Formats: sequence, structure tokens, C-alpha cells
Amino acid sequence: MSKLLIHRDEWVVVCDGAKALVLQNAGDTKFPNLKTIKVFEQKDLATHELGADAPGRAFSPAGHGSRSAVEQTDWHDQAERAFLAQLVQYLDGALAAGKTKSIILAASPRALGMIRPAYSHALRAAVRAEVDKDLVKLPIHEIEKHLTGG
Repeated sequence: MSKLLIHRDEWVVVCDGAKALVLQNAGDTKFPNLKTIKVFEQKDLATHELGADAPGRAFSPAGHGSRSAVEQTDWHDQAERAFLAQLVQYLDGALAAGKTKSIILAASPRALGMIRPAYSHALRAAVRAEVDKDLVKLPIHEIEKHLTGG
């Protein structure tokens, strides 16, 4: 990955489908100093806590007598999408309130694929860079190193 410059006061959002760190650079481009503004965490619930356990059954019409299983709803997938939609709402609110003008988003490829369709026009314009790496479990100084190539 090439070196990424993180501007002063720029936000760095690091997330996956269950946790998000909203960080702000209190340093400058040469010596970034990411500080935590907000942490979002979703409890990792068991499937039976998220929704129905067993898929339903579908019956063919007009007495054909055949049955087939209905595909299981992926409740974890839905929970991740809902979590990322909440994150987008928060970021949109922060942009509207003038808390930040520019965002670097670092997320796992899966989370990026889920969050991109939820971007508002304002958020899409504010995202200066996307980094497709899952860094959310790393300490902040390691996140800085991964992003800046330091």
C-alpha cells in the first residue's frame, strides 16, 4: 500500500460489520496522532437471538405435491448491514454539523461492499480514500502505521 497522508482534523473511520472506530487526526500529515472520537460496537448475538432458526418450507401450487426448503435468512449479514447503516447515519450527521469535511475509511472488503451502497451523496463526496483492510482490532498506533506506511 502506498503512503497515505492523513490531514489535520481529518477523520479516519475504521470498521467491520460489528465494530467501528471514529478517529480524528490531532497531529499533522507528517506526524499523525489519531484520537478516538466515538466507538460503535454491536454485540455478536447467536443466530437464534437474531431471528428464526429454521428456514421455512414452500409448497408448490395446485397439488403438485412437491416441497422445497426456503433459503435461510442470513441474520448476521442483516445485522452487519444495519450496523453499517447506523454508522453512515452518524457520519452524515457529523458532516452536516460541520464536525468534519474529509474522511478516510478503512474496512474489510466485505464491510466496504456493504457500506458503499448506503453512502449518501454528501458522504460519497467526503470520503477521500478507502482502504480495504480490516484494521479494527488493532491498537490505534498500529492503525496509524498501516495507513501511513510508517
